[in-house]
Amino acid sequence: MKYLWFFLILMMFVGCASKPPLSISKVPSVNLTVAEVQANPVLFINSEVRWGGMITQVENKASQTWIEVISRELGRNGKPRQQDSSGGRFIASLAGFADPAVYEVGHLLTVVGTIEQQVTRPIGEYQYTFPVVAVTGSYMWMIEPEILFPDYPPSWRYYDPWPYYYYPYPYPFRPIHPRHR
Repeated sequence: MKYLWFFLILMMFVGCASKPPLSISKVPSVNLTVAEVQANPVLFINSEVRWGGMITQVENKASQTWIEVISRELGRNGKPRQQDSSGGRFIASLAGFADPAVYEVGHLLTVVGTIEQQVTRPIGEYQYTFPVVAVTGSYMWMIEPEILFPDYPPSWRYYDPWPYYYYPYPYPFRPIHPRHR
């Protein structure tokens, strides 16, 4: 019987494991960061990367679309973590037209591809060097709403026969309801 319980618990944990989507499941053998590539971009041309982050700009060109992305650390499933720090910026170069209404500013994107070149473009008045990734696979993540008030289970007061008499809980002792004195 204990083997059955062990098997059921094991299957529960295996079912909770998250895998990356198929389009971004290929993980390069060397995990390069945007900062490493920006330090010496010529050395890493044609290197495979899997990067992700938040979209800041979408620019459609004649035969391709450049998506500017603020780099974020990726989780085990390939999803960019929502954090305040950045590893730099990069440009994801998609073949053809990508609708700016779909690839909307603020959405999270993960791409797999090879580093194609470097481009210097302004961010405000600062000239910034972007590594350009020729995208072979990408995945847009669903936006999860920010929870201002967590969805707690129903309060203990719904299950208590005398909810208002001894609120706020906990008391060091359980008071007696006036009807039972």
